[in-house]
Amino acid sequence: MNIEIQPLRIEDYQEVTELWRNCEGINMREDDNRRNLDRYLQRNPNLSFVARYNQKIIAAILCGHDGRRGYLYHLAVAPEYRRNGIASSLVEKSQISLHALGIRKCHIFVMKENESAQKFWEFLSWRQRQDLHMMSFNIMGNADAF
Repeated sequence: MNIEIQPLRIEDYQEVTELWRNCEGINMREDDNRRNLDRYLQRNPNLSFVARYNQKIIAAILCGHDGRRGYLYHLAVAPEYRRNGIASSLVEKSQISLHALGIRKCHIFVMKENESAQKFWEFLSWRQRQDLHMMSFNIMGNADAF
């Protein structure tokens, strides 16, 4: 299978968000709109990637950093293309890009009920932190809208 990995561009928005919406374990929110993704990609150039097969996006990863730590979001592979090393390749590509910027540590967020994702990340030697709790605050005022 000839898979091409390329940087995620805003022009990929429609196809990528369709992939994310159709993959279990990925929660798309109101903030995952085109304008915000464009801003994110401009702020974090050449860190997020898509995998294409026959010109179709079959996998994607969103990656950025805060200057100190990297963050991976929305890693997804279309079900029919899983177990081919595509997700691992996307993660590695993002990690190499972060490392080139001097970022030495990276974090992910995995939904508690997404056991397959947890197993995938553990397979790649990622470990759950026991010393932290994730907390959020919605600046727009709706405490339940995460």
